[in-house]
Amino acid sequence: MNPLDNDIKFISGVGEVRAKLLAKEIGVRTVGDMLYHFPFRYVDRTKIYNIGELNEANTSGGYIQIRGRVTGKNYFGEGRNQRFVIYIADQTGKAELIWFRGIKWIENKFELGREYLVFGRPSFYRSELSFVHPEVEPIEAALSRKENCGLQGIYSTTERLSTALGTKGMYNIIGKILDNYADRITDYMPQYMRQRYGLVTLREALETIHRPTNPMALKQAQFRLKFDELFGLQLNIQARRAARTTAHAGFHFGRVGKFFNDFYSRLPFPLTGAQKQAIKDIRADTVSGCQMNRLLQGDVGSGKTVVALISMILAVDNGFQACMMAPTEILARQHYATIVKMVDGIGLRVAVLTGTTKTKERRETLAALAAGEIDILIGTHALIEDRVQFASLGFVVIDEQHRFGVEQRAKLWTKNDNPPHILVMTATPIPRTLAMTLYGDLDVSTINELPPGRKPIKTVHYYESARLRLFGFMREQIAQGRQIYIVYPLIKESEKADYANLEQGFETIVRDFPLPQYRVTACHGKMKPEDKEESMRQFKSGEADILVATSVIEVGVDIPNATVMVIESAERFGLAQLHQLRGRVGRGSSQSYCVLISDEKLSKESRARLEAMCQTNNGFQLAELDLQLRGAGDVNGTQQSGEIIDLKIANLAEDNQIVQLAQQAAVALLTADPTLSEPQHQPLRQLKARYAKQEEVDFSVVL
Repeated sequence: MNPLDNDIKFISGVGEVRAKLLAKEIGVRTVGDMLYHFPFRYVDRTKIYNIGELNEANTSGGYIQIRGRVTGKNYFGEGRNQRFVIYIADQTGKAELIWFRGIKWIENKFELGREYLVFGRPSFYRSELSFVHPEVEPIEAALSRKENCGLQGIYSTTERLSTALGTKGMYNIIGKILDNYADRITDYMPQYMRQRYGLVTLREALETIHRPTNPMALKQAQFRLKFDELFGLQLNIQARRAARTTAHAGFHFGRVGKFFNDFYSRLPFPLTGAQKQAIKDIRADTVSGCQMNRLLQGDVGSGKTVVALISMILAVDNGFQACMMAPTEILARQHYATIVKMVDGIGLRVAVLTGTTKTKERRETLAALAAGEIDILIGTHALIEDRVQFASLGFVVIDEQHRFGVEQRAKLWTKNDNPPHILVMTATPIPRTLAMTLYGDLDVSTINELPPGRKPIKTVHYYESARLRLFGFMREQIAQGRQIYIVYPLIKESEKADYANLEQGFETIVRDFPLPQYRVTACHGKMKPEDKEESMRQFKSGEADILVATSVIEVGVDIPNATVMVIESAERFGLAQLHQLRGRVGRGSSQSYCVLISDEKLSKESRARLEAMCQTNNGFQLAELDLQLRGAGDVNGTQQSGEIIDLKIANLAEDNQIVQLAQQAAVALLTADPTLSEPQHQPLRQLKARYAKQEEVDFSVVL
């Protein structure tokens, strides 16, 4: 048994009660778990602040040190509500040290007039400085303590755990583990790999990450542990890629036939260079002899649907059927209408299948599909039902693929004896490091150009106080014959979130835009499908001037005459979803606008998001910024089980070079030893196994 698998309760100072608390609060159950519970930041314990120089701006909620003499103490409240306060001061100011628990243990440890060193997180109330449950020790003991380099790690914790252990308690447990287990840490990385990639030993990395000897050693330890995480992920990703390319022979689409030539000759617009390159990528895959598994990412309005359609037509030219699965009824029927219009006159047989398809029509569609009388089938989740059988499915397109679970997508793979070629599409641009980490087993094509003639959307940010100005602008646009989207984050008012809601908004719009001069309709996910479809029909046909909706219209709605997108409570949405919603306008040749409405009070992050939206229309730039603002844990998708990819130290927003290095290392290793069977590589199976549970991760924006 690996000694690092020992129960944490056997470490001196932990015991049964604290072990249960560590497991419940931060998931630490073993010695190894504790060693891999890394500090999230470090403080310089050699730096001591004057009390008078501290304020809310220069402390920012971090941990700091002060020294001061005890000038008094007091008790307030009784029973559970009691608190104990120590008053300290230096030559520049005064502060309060406050305890709500453990008062009996702490109250007799202070002497009036004696000087102490205080370590903790400062807070301010009415400009008064205080520390709640700080670490305190006599100044003589503090000055005699030998620090390795002055850097002390600060560990993520919870309120309950902080009360039971505190920063010092966590630090003491880690210290005891290192003292007793450091000699038993075995390194799974071969020496030649450590030399090749400049890695310190695992023991050195784990000791240094918790007890830095100097800043340079800390950087080397962080590099090693980040590399291990990303390398472990890449071992699984690249092994899966290798297995896919060798396990399944792909259908051969060697023929460019009549359907393709007829369609291409009738295209009313030229393809962009990026679209042409994506088609070349797909063509190369479908004649390679291996099953294609390609991600097509492109900004909103970049023309991914045309690329997907051309790919499906190639499948039909080679005697196969194709299908496209979309996450919503609106998007599926939008694709169907668009594709039917685009292939009109070339003889392709296109059908649609959704959850609301009538029984008779469904029966006829399924029979025709099984008989090979349908070339392209477009639909929703209905496509994965067992009764949906193809005569010869050769090509599958999954649009907005992050909205489908792993198992849902996999059902389409089984619609044929041999897996069809797969093209997954997303209009949510993916930062490069995320694409390499989450989609490393896929080939990626990127459409980063917009069709010619499109005018950039003008984006502005208004506060609630400018609503009358907004209404005036909306009237001007409607007077010019344009249509307007108004999107709300909620359907009904919520007690927990007073963001603008659709029902109140609908009433306000109807009141401020009196009928029949202005016609208003609504669309949201709680409506009956037939009512939703009727609302969309009214807006598409121009019978309604304003569509009040939730983010159900985020994807798939293509109405060139709609030129204004108003997003209420814009601070509620993430950057990617704001950009997706903005992409619903700007579909025609007229100037389009996106108006972001927010409350006057905004967090720093919300303000940065809204400012970014106003500064650029480039979805890839916004995706990178979103990753920096929110971190990979938020913008990553989840597995089918709902677990988030677990990176304890690596940061995909900052560690791009390490991601690339880890990918290169994994490819090189698996090329030389695909099964890690060589003796020097067998220990790496432990690292691979640690990250194997995260193999199936889907990119999804948590919005």
